[in-house]
Amino acid sequence: MTAATAAFRRVLALGGPLLPVVSFLGRLPTAMCQFGSLLLVAETSGSLATAGLVGGALAAGQTAGGPLLGRLADRHGQRPVVLAACWFDALAVTALVPAALARTGALPLALIALLAGAGVPQIGPLARTRLVALARRARADDRLVHTALSFEGTLDEVSFVLGPALVGLSATVAHPAVALALAALLLAVCGSAFALHPTAAALRPTGSAPTGEALRPTGEVLRPTGAGAGPDPDRPRGRRPAARPARARMPRAVHAMRASMALQGAVFGACQSGITALTADLHRPAQAGLVYAAMGVMSAVAGLSLAAVPARIGLPVRWRAAAVALIALSVPLLFVRSLGALYLAVVVLGAAFAPHLITLFGLTERLVPAGRLAESMAFLTSAVVGGQALSLAASGRLAEVYGPSAAFAVAVGAAVLILGLSLTTRATDRPAAAIKPAAGAPAGSAR
Repeated sequence: MTAATAAFRRVLALGGPLLPVVSFLGRLPTAMCQFGSLLLVAETSGSLATAGLVGGALAAGQTAGGPLLGRLADRHGQRPVVLAACWFDALAVTALVPAALARTGALPLALIALLAGAGVPQIGPLARTRLVALARRARADDRLVHTALSFEGTLDEVSFVLGPALVGLSATVAHPAVALALAALLLAVCGSAFALHPTAAALRPTGSAPTGEALRPTGEVLRPTGAGAGPDPDRPRGRRPAARPARARMPRAVHAMRASMALQGAVFGACQSGITALTADLHRPAQAGLVYAAMGVMSAVAGLSLAAVPARIGLPVRWRAAAVALIALSVPLLFVRSLGALYLAVVVLGAAFAPHLITLFGLTERLVPAGRLAESMAFLTSAVVGGQALSLAASGRLAEVYGPSAAFAVAVGAAVLILGLSLTTRATDRPAAAIKPAAGAPAGSAR
């Protein structure tokens, strides 16, 4: 693992030690708000139906708002978009607390939750985009880029383990409102720190008019402009340059990857429903969160281990291998009847989650136009959220009527569909365009 350790050190050196800290703490509220809002509304309203409506509205807002925020970040830069989003989201999350404590009606609570979901600043996807840009600017090879995506995937997994744990601890020691107040504080402070970090300048907005030698998001070097730059010999005389480049089209394979990511969310939702139903049947409902957390820990470990996979194993092959692993490792859930067997089955299954997620992020980075990378990363994350929300609603009902195995069957079915997509999608693992460092910014320097 010496080579992998060295690769992770190079990843940390790209943006400096502070960047992963603020990006992790800034994305933690995303994992806290879903569970925290459910607990808060369930306790204050006494209605699981109202809590489910609020949780669904939060997920719907995030699913719809994520790609839009990513597109805005591509066009106008991460700094203004993240600053506006994190403060808007902090205010919306803060507003949800007194509204719930005042026992406001279901529809107003759902509207506030919808706004809170739509305002999620998408720090996880944008951190991926930023780290990839830093790696390409440093003329890094594909292996380092894949290691950077593995690192970011691990941060996501850890956040989705630690977030619900913090909510559960707050609810036990004090009140669920404390967890949401903490989430709002993290959004305002750490979200702002991520937005203002110097590495935000690594990405040039598509809507900007650069001065001096700089980079287009596609990696093209622009000619110097301004005083003393001289005429551009390639520009026909008498014509003004276009104010804004045409919007690049997405390859067809990208849509299949988004569907695969939504199906991964369906696996998450079905597993959550099945775990909750089985632990309730075993009269150990408090174990549900711990079981799900154990699965997330294993997924995080698997994500870190991807750095050791030989570079000769291409991303399309990894996608298919991850799909096969999802099927093989989810089938045992159909036959689990005890708590010990459940722990074993979900921990083993967790080893297939991060490889699938990280591989799809890697394929997307290779295939999409660079000027739409933030939008594409945010779209993948939103696909997971949307797939999980829909699966929770459907598999939860199945588990209630037919038992936990019915929910786990949804997970197996979603894994089979993922394999079908991976086998039928032509995802060429082509080399990315070389990106030269902008003038005045040494290769590999983020500060």
